[in-house]
Amino acid sequence: MQFFFRPRGIALIGATANPRKGGHSILTNLRRGFDGPVYPVNPRYENILDVPCFPSVAAVPDPVDLAIVFVPGPKVPDIIRQCAARGIRGVMIESSGFAEAGPEGQVLQQELVAIARETGIRLWGPNCMGLVDARRRYVFSFVTPTIWDEGLTPGKVSLIVQSGLLSGGFLIDLMTHGTTGISKVCSVGNKVDVNECDLLQYLTEDPDTEAIGLYLEAIPEGRRFLELCRRCPKPIVVLKGGKSPAGAEAARSHTASLAGDGAVVSGAMAQAGVVEAAGFKQMVDICRTLAEYPEIRPEARGRVAILTYSGGSGIISADGLHALGLPLARLSEQTLAEIKKIFPDWMPVSNPVDLWPAVEQSGAQMVYTAAARAALADPEVDVLFIHAFSGGFDLGLDLKEVADEARRRGKPMVCWLLGGREAARHFQLEVQALGVPVFREIPRAVECIKAVFTPRNRSVAPAGAPLVPDNAREMVQRAAGVLDEHRAKQILDACGIATVAEAIAADSAQALAAAEKFGFPVVAKGLLPEAVHKTEQGLVRLGIASPEALATAWGELHAGMDGKGEILIQPMLRGQPELIVGALHDPQFGPCVMCGLGGVMAEILEDVAFAVAPLSRADALALIDRLKTQPLLNGFRGSTPVDREALAEILVRLGDLMTACPQIREIDINPLICVEGKPVAVDASIFVAQ
Repeated sequence: MQFFFRPRGIALIGATANPRKGGHSILTNLRRGFDGPVYPVNPRYENILDVPCFPSVAAVPDPVDLAIVFVPGPKVPDIIRQCAARGIRGVMIESSGFAEAGPEGQVLQQELVAIARETGIRLWGPNCMGLVDARRRYVFSFVTPTIWDEGLTPGKVSLIVQSGLLSGGFLIDLMTHGTTGISKVCSVGNKVDVNECDLLQYLTEDPDTEAIGLYLEAIPEGRRFLELCRRCPKPIVVLKGGKSPAGAEAARSHTASLAGDGAVVSGAMAQAGVVEAAGFKQMVDICRTLAEYPEIRPEARGRVAILTYSGGSGIISADGLHALGLPLARLSEQTLAEIKKIFPDWMPVSNPVDLWPAVEQSGAQMVYTAAARAALADPEVDVLFIHAFSGGFDLGLDLKEVADEARRRGKPMVCWLLGGREAARHFQLEVQALGVPVFREIPRAVECIKAVFTPRNRSVAPAGAPLVPDNAREMVQRAAGVLDEHRAKQILDACGIATVAEAIAADSAQALAAAEKFGFPVVAKGLLPEAVHKTEQGLVRLGIASPEALATAWGELHAGMDGKGEILIQPMLRGQPELIVGALHDPQFGPCVMCGLGGVMAEILEDVAFAVAPLSRADALALIDRLKTQPLLNGFRGSTPVDREALAEILVRLGDLMTACPQIREIDINPLICVEGKPVAVDASIFVAQ
């Protein structure tokens, strides 16, 4: 990949003297920053912008190991073949008109895939904006040359962005507003060859990159991507597009339908220690914060001290911290006494620390510095949240001394800023140069503090073959289609997953014998081929408490199925909570396991979490911890807490079963009832591909 980022020479195919064309912008950008030779290729010109122009790729002299292509899509395949014949190692295809443009473009794109496989040339794009490296001042892109007017501000964050024009517009927005400095922005477009995995692997080793942000619409090599994230020592933030139900196909099981809102992606990201963002600017804000504070003291718990000039903003900050589970620091008596020295006699000290009366009395610089030093010295304070104003109110601040003290003590410091446009922009650039993230909205500052103190445990995939008994494998091999719950639970039971006792009743006498064995009350269920949601089809009778009621229920189910199905008798289990667990094959990440709140509420509340299989015990426990209904799991209102170890073991075994038997497409256990804390599979279905 080095020839994309550090080429010895660049051929620009599609260079033009027309300033309204992208080929002109690319050449302008190359001349402004690239420190090697640039070779425009266009047979219609002898030179462009005083740079000699070449009639063909073959005529380009050495050294050249990167080509940037900006010609109409139909011409691109022949150009790529010429580049391969010339010995050029990599090509950035910034032309559009490929898979994004319909069937004809898809054919063109497949031709590029074939050429890359045949020749070994690496292809970046097409339909992309290329690369911007602010550290080296390389702009290998048709992004408007006005980007140079504001200066390419170097920074610690690198971005991988699938959208082309978005990456260019986003970069200009970041630069002109002084939001953050950038190391590299990589626009990958249609990802015909080079994809996010290749770039993530490169950026992991890049000394100029401290944090990595990605906007992705698809992750075709999902497992490779997760493994790279697991091994990357740098913070990674992902914004995933296309997660809404509108962009996902509903499937035949609860498990699959609950995966349709991007829950699989979120679970996979959490499992790999990736921070997930909900918007473009949030992604960059979290990246730049984590780039400054990639690690925190082991004893830190996210306790925040707020220094503000406004009681209202202090209250809003405290509310925001509470909403995200971040505690206000309980300032020690020594800290309170130290801050009290700079306060008026009538003014009490508390956290948030309202500094305005002290500022009126003694001036902003002295008051802020003294209060910050006292707070940072307090062992109960993990992070300092400073509110600043620039451009009036006698609140001009120099935060260098405070920033140095925060660094010395290993405590993060963030700043919320208001003020006049030019003064505030100058202050933001000045403070961010000190390594202190500055935000213009309190909620965003709080979100980024939360990201710093959210554990990013990168799990390690289990080693060795999945543990699935031979008899379970044999049952799966003999199966096809949607298995009814009795046959599905036979496979689960063989895998060591606790299931409810049950018996098939061919007639009412057998039903009564089973009920007397289990003890009343019992449940009767009708089993029909391919019928998964039995309750909706009227095939379930609960709480049958007498032989007479059982005979009636058996007769109703038998008649309702026209004698085509079977009738299952089970003891009526009672327990809380009712959970749902399951597994499916995700098109991006392969076999995945799910856990959530089950029963009839499963699709209403949608409290579910996913993880990629196979799972370690730690993966399974972390998956359970991601559920929002933790009070129910911990024993709500005197109920028995869920045995998390037993539940984790079920999740591990489901993951092993899915991994060992790829013909299983979906597993759905709903409900999984916790009886005295022990989870038991009461209903289940398994879909086995033909």
